[in-house]
Parts: sequence; C-alpha cells; structure tokens
Amino acid sequence: MTTKYRVEYALKSHRRDGFIEWIKGLLAVPFVLHSEPAAYIQGVESWTEATKITRQQYAAIMSDVEQLVEDQLENERKGTPHLAKIRHLVPSIGTFFTKLPLEEAFYVQDAKRSISCRRLVSPSFNDIRLILNTAQTMALASGIGPLKLVTLDGDVTLYEDGESLARDNPVIPVLIEILKRDIAIGIVTAAGYADTSGTRYKERLEGLLVAVHDSTELTPAQKRNMLVMGGESNFLFRFSVDSGTLVYVDREEWVLPEMETWAEDDIQKLLDLAEEVITSCQHVMNLNGEIIRKDRAVGIIPLPGKSMIREDLEEVVLGTQRRLEFSECGRKINFCAFNGGSDVWVDIGDKRLGVKALQRYLGKISGRQTLHVGDQFASIGANDYKARLAACTVWVADPDETVDALRELCGYIDKYAAKRLKQEAKK
Repeated sequence: MTTKYRVEYALKSHRRDGFIEWIKGLLAVPFVLHSEPAAYIQGVESWTEATKITRQQYAAIMSDVEQLVEDQLENERKGTPHLAKIRHLVPSIGTFFTKLPLEEAFYVQDAKRSISCRRLVSPSFNDIRLILNTAQTMALASGIGPLKLVTLDGDVTLYEDGESLARDNPVIPVLIEILKRDIAIGIVTAAGYADTSGTRYKERLEGLLVAVHDSTELTPAQKRNMLVMGGESNFLFRFSVDSGTLVYVDREEWVLPEMETWAEDDIQKLLDLAEEVITSCQHVMNLNGEIIRKDRAVGIIPLPGKSMIREDLEEVVLGTQRRLEFSECGRKINFCAFNGGSDVWVDIGDKRLGVKALQRYLGKISGRQTLHVGDQFASIGANDYKARLAACTVWVADPDETVDALRELCGYIDKYAAKRLKQEAKK
C-alpha cells in the first residue's frame, strides 16, 4: 500500500506482480528500439512515424500474450497445466478463468493514455494493469460465463480508507446499474463486526443501502442480490426488502465445507499466536500502536494522533505471516495477514473463501462468472490477492478507478448485448 493507496512501481520482491512485470519487460524492447529521444527536436513527422511503428509492435506483443493465456486455458481444460508455455515463462502466474482480449484492450487504453506516443517514458506498471483490467471486463461482458456476481473490497476500493459510502458517492449509481442487469453485488470487506444486527455495516454502507431501498428501477429480487461478507469470510448479511436494510444470514446457510472442519480451539490458538507476534513487534520496534482483539481477528492500529510507517507495517505483516505459516494451528486454519495502509490485521479466513462462499450461497456461481474488484493484489500483505483463486479480478488504485472500471463494464455489457441482438435480427 502507498500514500493514498496508489498502485506504484513495484520495488520489492513481495510487492511485485510477476505477470505485469513480465509484460512490462516485453514492451520495453520496442520502446527502446523506437524511443526517438530526439523526437522533440526533429519535429512532429518523425514523432508520428515512430508512434505508428511502436503501436503496431506493442499490439503484436499483446496479441502474443493473449495467445499464451489461451494456451494455458486449453492445457488446464486438458488436465495438463504444467505444459502451458506461460507457466515456464512466468512461474508465479496464477489462474485465468477467461480468455483476455489483450490486443483490443491495448488499443482502448492507448487511446486514453497515449502509451505508444510516449518517446521518453516507457509503458509502466499502471499502463499494463489498466490494459489487463479492460481486457477482463471485455471478456466478462461479452457473454463468457455469463457474469452473475461482482464482488468488491471496501476501503480504498469503494471509499477512502476508514470512511463510509455516502449518499453522493459516484459509485452508487453504477452499482445500481449492475444490479439492474441481474448481477449480484457482494461487498467482501476485511472489516469484521460480530454484531448480528449489522449496525456498523449499515452505518458504513448507508448511502448504498438507502439507494437500493429507494430505487424504483430495481425489482425485489434484484434488491436481494445486494450482499455483504464481513471479516473476509466470517459474517454474511443480505439486503432485505421487508426491512429495507441488511439482515444477518446464519452461518449454516453459506459456510463452505472446508471451513466447517475448523476447530474453535485452533482458531483461538492462531489468534493468540498472531497477537503474541504483533505484541513483540510493537515492543521491539517501538510502534505507536494499540493492539485490538476481535472475535475473528487481531491487529494493531495507530494511537490517536500517531502513525506507523509503511515499512514497519510490512515488517509486522511479513513477520507475523512467517510465524503463523510454520505453526501447527496455521497449517489447519486459513488466515490472512495484511497491511491496511495505516494498520495491520490478521483475519481468520480470506477473500478466496469469502468470494467462494458467496458463489455457493447464490447458486453454484463459477469463477468465470464472477468479477472481484480490489486495490490490494500485491503478492504478500494484500488481502485481495487470494480472491484471484476464486474469480476474475480488476486491480484498482482508488475509488475513482473503481467507478471507471464498473462504468466500463456496464458499457461493454450493453455493447455486446446490442451486438448479439443485431446478429439475431439478421438470422
């Protein structure tokens, strides 16, 4: 996480995304060959010609990567994922649930960000991240799946860190548009409040809940498609048309089989151990923080008027995770240790389980029918990372990018729907 949680160039091994870094390296070659550092001296004609050539080569590279993704999908279908070429080129590559139209997505982002026009600044981490986002929304909107569930992180994805979803938040109308398309919305947040009344979730999501309740465009069934999974994967609430707000869903109705095997004694042992490690870090590193223990989480938050630097927060995350991974209880219980930007938390469960629980609860929805939007996808200390194992993903840097990504999704859904209707009319 960074200042205001901007996604920045990855400088540390635990903050790198191997796939993005690999693509970045591929695009560096045509950039260097056609960089034309004298373009600002030689004039527009030389610059324009270099831009044309560079655009073609960037697009060709994205097309090749697109084919490698399809090759992996085909090998996974055959049961031979180890033979996928991309796994040898990028050993840390994760799971793909759909094809990715990367060449087409490149042209879209190039028009917005002038990637191929740049002669002195090479394609960046953020350029590639946004190309991947657009490719993923295109794939899901095209009818592959089809899309049935959109899950979103809370802090820094829907609203600024620690704030609430106010009634004037620009993301609310877009979420209503998604619900109108019979796509469920699941807010999967690390914020864990054990109160079954859901009071704190209602307070933080008030603007959205009021908009859903007051909407005359949504049917009762569409309104009930608004859900909240709290504490990563510990507390489920669903919008009730009768009460006009969130109601608690009994754990027995949604819990995954793998979670049912967790013993309460092991859960408490894991939290005890995590608290012990965090306490040691607080003492040795002289952290200006207060340790908080919850029903399914433990963490350290800054003292009033104080703060903890990012490097110290990451040290706490990495140290705690290392200790838990080597513990007996840590091998039995899924957990998530993450840097929230100003604090550190260890939660029981993770967002993979939270997303999969929603998929199961709503009716056996698959990963290729689900999109998760979040801001934390760096490999360690990021609680959206494991959602990649359960769903297609879009990596945003702030709430404004979330609005842009969801608007883009709705636009492509409408575009592809109109295209299908036109094709059917011709038959």
